[in-house]
Amino acid sequence: MRYTDKMVDRQVGRNAELFSQAVAELDSPAERYPYLRILVSLVEQAHPEWRQAPNKGSQIAGLLDRMSEGTLDSDEVKEVVRVRDEERGYYR
Repeated sequence: MRYTDKMVDRQVGRNAELFSQAVAELDSPAERYPYLRILVSLVEQAHPEWRQAPNKGSQIAGLLDRMSEGTLDSDEVKEVVRVRDEERGYYR
């Protein structure tokens, strides 16, 4: 990423965008999992209006896909969102 590029989401920020690109370079889903949880948490803090959205997993996965320039697996991100929601007692 070049700093001349526009940020995908100003609420989440450039550091999270750079972090998402670095996480995408990790080799296995097991290595990426804790960092994806951090990224999902950052997005949820930046977008509290998405917390109870019925399509929250897709929204967060889409945003992280754009932030990582298409290198993160959307299904993997959706799974992290689902697990975090279940830990909190939100079941869909």
